[in-house]
Amino acid sequence: MKLYYKKINLPFEYPFTISGGRTKTHQPSLIVALQLGNLIGYGEAPAITYYNITVEQMIADIESRKNAIEKFALTTPERYWHYLHHLIPSSPFLVCALDMAAWDLFGKMHNQPLYKLWNTEWKNTPITDYTIGIDSIEKMVEKMQAHPSSIYKIKVGTGDDIATIEALRKHTNAIFRVDANAGWTINEAIEKIPLLKNLGVELVEQPLAKDEWSEMKFLYEHSSLPLFADESCVFENDVIKCFECFHGINIKLVKCSGITPALRMIEEAKKLNLKIMMGSMNECTIGSAAIAHFLPQLDYVDMDGPLLLKEDIASGLQYENGKVSVADKPGLGIQTNVFD
Repeated sequence: MKLYYKKINLPFEYPFTISGGRTKTHQPSLIVALQLGNLIGYGEAPAITYYNITVEQMIADIESRKNAIEKFALTTPERYWHYLHHLIPSSPFLVCALDMAAWDLFGKMHNQPLYKLWNTEWKNTPITDYTIGIDSIEKMVEKMQAHPSSIYKIKVGTGDDIATIEALRKHTNAIFRVDANAGWTINEAIEKIPLLKNLGVELVEQPLAKDEWSEMKFLYEHSSLPLFADESCVFENDVIKCFECFHGINIKLVKCSGITPALRMIEEAKKLNLKIMMGSMNECTIGSAAIAHFLPQLDYVDMDGPLLLKEDIASGLQYENGKVSVADKPGLGIQTNVFD
């Protein structure tokens, strides 16, 4: 195989802020391509500063191991992921991008979309939410009105969470989901969750710090809303930890290191009767298409990455009132000229 890679830096439509005052105006990402003959597979890994992931470090990891990455004979993506996992164990985001590209290439080799390779049918697919980042109430209302949706994911984690949700509720009857990004204490969660339920909130994502397991177990036993793990569920071995501490898990492809482990995480979660969400890390259409092929296996999805961007570098996904469809083409089903 031949490996290509490129850094991109796509602007958001609005500055994107989550709890802790973390704001960004652009999403830097690494785009990779694996070529075998006339076929090319694409993958994406967004850089996330609070996970200490930069595009520059991923590129350095590629350049130090490029020959080894290219020499593997692609028989199955699972074998390639295992090879990469041991070759570059400290770079799960990069492994994800390469694993994604391998799956895209493998689908093209077998002339099948990924969801068909996984023996799933395109039915019962959940609707994606649209994320409203932390901002002034006026600006958050402006974002909602500019992007009508039946489901909003609202970033919280400030002292004004309830007042904010109350104000937003005046402008829409849409379902609300809230994401605290580990920004609450146990006492705040106990106080806020019943109030949020009365305001039409459907679920709460990562209310407490990722390692507060005893507090999460208590909250799980007393919460009137479903609780979903995000920062507490990164890798495969985190799924079992979430049992009887959360009602569901939010799988992020880049954090868990790719499509291959995500498939196993879904299988494990179903055995534990955990609900399954897959979430966005502000991927463009390339990474979002990988999420889309999981839709028949999910209960909830947060894949609004392309909707949050001012511009994109690929096409192949369609969004209509939150319903996402993929092109019925091999692999990810996307088109891009990023390497032209």
